[in-house]
Amino acid sequence: MYSILRYACSTDDIAMRLFIAEKPSLGRAIADVLPKPHRKAEGCIYVGNGDCVSWCVGHLLEQVEPDAYDAKYKQWRLEHLPIVPKQWQLKPKASSRKQLSVLRQLVKQADQIIHAGDPDREGQLLVDQVIDHLKVKGSKRETIQRCLISDLNPAAVSRAINQLAENKTFAPLSTSALARSRADWLYGINMTRALTLQGRKVGYQGVLSVGRVQTPLLGLVVRRDKEIEQFVAKPFYQVFAHLETSQGEHFKAKWQPSEACAKWQDEEGRVIAKALAENVAARITDQTATVTKSLRKVKKQPPPLPYNLSALQIDAAKRFSMSAKQVLDSCQSLYERHKLLTYPRSDCRYLPKQHFDDREEVLAAIANNAESLNQAVADGDTALTSKAWNDGKVSAHHAIIPTARQASLVKLSSAERNIYELVARQYVAQFYPAHEYSDSQIDLEIVGGLFIAKARQSVLAGWKVLYPAGNSQKEQKPDLAINRILPDLKKGATCHCAKGEVIEKLTTPPKPFDDASLLAAMTGVGRFVKNPDIRKVLKETDGLGTEATRAGIIELLFKRGFLQRKGKQIYAAAAGKGLINSLPEVATLPDMTAQWETQLNAISQKAGTYKGFMQPLQSALGSLIEQSQSVLPVGLKDIKAKPAYKKFRKRRTATKKPSGKAAAG
Repeated sequence: MYSILRYACSTDDIAMRLFIAEKPSLGRAIADVLPKPHRKAEGCIYVGNGDCVSWCVGHLLEQVEPDAYDAKYKQWRLEHLPIVPKQWQLKPKASSRKQLSVLRQLVKQADQIIHAGDPDREGQLLVDQVIDHLKVKGSKRETIQRCLISDLNPAAVSRAINQLAENKTFAPLSTSALARSRADWLYGINMTRALTLQGRKVGYQGVLSVGRVQTPLLGLVVRRDKEIEQFVAKPFYQVFAHLETSQGEHFKAKWQPSEACAKWQDEEGRVIAKALAENVAARITDQTATVTKSLRKVKKQPPPLPYNLSALQIDAAKRFSMSAKQVLDSCQSLYERHKLLTYPRSDCRYLPKQHFDDREEVLAAIANNAESLNQAVADGDTALTSKAWNDGKVSAHHAIIPTARQASLVKLSSAERNIYELVARQYVAQFYPAHEYSDSQIDLEIVGGLFIAKARQSVLAGWKVLYPAGNSQKEQKPDLAINRILPDLKKGATCHCAKGEVIEKLTTPPKPFDDASLLAAMTGVGRFVKNPDIRKVLKETDGLGTEATRAGIIELLFKRGFLQRKGKQIYAAAAGKGLINSLPEVATLPDMTAQWETQLNAISQKAGTYKGFMQPLQSALGSLIEQSQSVLPVGLKDIKAKPAYKKFRKRRTATKKPSGKAAAG
């Protein structure tokens, strides 16, 4: 601390701006573009113009445990629930007290504060809470500026410093993160205690951790496992007409059952009566087919948008079998250490138009860094502007793209190289034309029945030349794969049905989750929401968790022994099944969590309020706790807690207090 004060005294006559970054790596990147000479001190860097750059080390503050509000909460008792703080409290993390003291002194000395937290909801709150904790008031608080940095390369950092905004305009973003943090604490602490107390009644000695994101996610896996276990394959039948034109061209058309056949179909519209299918096939054999409709349309498919974190995690899981955490860790390293990617915890897949001006430098870096993409860059057309460049779709942060930094990839791990090339390829695709294809369809009437033939032909490969077969390309639908090409037939034309063919198939069970499909489920949770009104609202905004938290939540369920892997597949462990089966259904479904995310997004966009979000939650807690006590978790009766939890309970025997942190996750 002496070194800070000593150096500060030599610059008393210069107005000092204090930059508070979220992490040391970001702090160093900011200092690198500020005037020299630099002087490193305890937890900060002084620069040549009298400014100072300091940083948090992630979260410096954390929620206090329940017993900080009342000592009686050291023991877990049902009569204490729900625990709802009247005045919320934060405490310095033990590992961060030293850095918090550094910031306290610097804030006193500073003439102006510049908030340089990460450009997202949590980054906004993280630094705002430190400013609140240090009791910054008056004009110093009113004049706090916000610096949004998503690229740690010098040119991008300099540009961000020259485009500061008023920090108070980001207050709704901070309020949204605060509401999420407190709601997670309330829900996690109370429901975990309630369920753990129930578990003890049947002899389960572990912590039954409940969270508003982790529990519905676990519920998705438990229900999927149950569907697979209970699945019974059933046969169904398809009828195809083998057709020949007068020119000797051959193609197939698929029968479309009419409403009169409904009683012989399942809920998916599949024909389950073999006799019906065989009868149709026999009737159409050696008959005339008349064309009732003929369509041929050329369509365009634009390049895939640049990645956000979830889309990148899904693709990396499919191609490289990487877990969500492995992808996030690689992204963080490429961003912070190597400075080869922009900010990775982004939920946006668009780019500001201003970034279009940097395309030549970014493409040059890609060509230099990734030899496999050298020719792809050379063949691109930098005059093309894809739909990715859209200011209206960009808020605090933009899509993940390569930076303009040129460096050797030799020093990267194989995982980092794979991720860099994925992101780079997706960026290069923006400078390729749309993929063009021709969709053809012929509707035919045969003996009064409707048959449809479909085909798809590629007209112009466009951006698809960048992707090997099967990579990031949707497979053709079965109906399109039946025919490679269709003859040119007009309405009213006739052809000959040489024979009808019955194909017997079996229904297949849903596939077990893997990393890619579980992440896809989290980002597209609306598909699993029962309430149609909620599903409609969530069409654009659905999601379990955030880009920044999804990987951690999945890993948490593995660490707590609720999920397990069998090869690449993910299943619920016995403890996970027991927990879900003992919870009120509402706590295991994504509906509530999805509603939370919608409301939190509304707060960040000034369309909702903190009070409007928190009050209904507090009112619902009592009912949820009561429901949790109505069913004994008999499925946990003979299940042993995971070893980590056993050790944990031994440490807490004196107070009978499992960790609040474990509960709130």
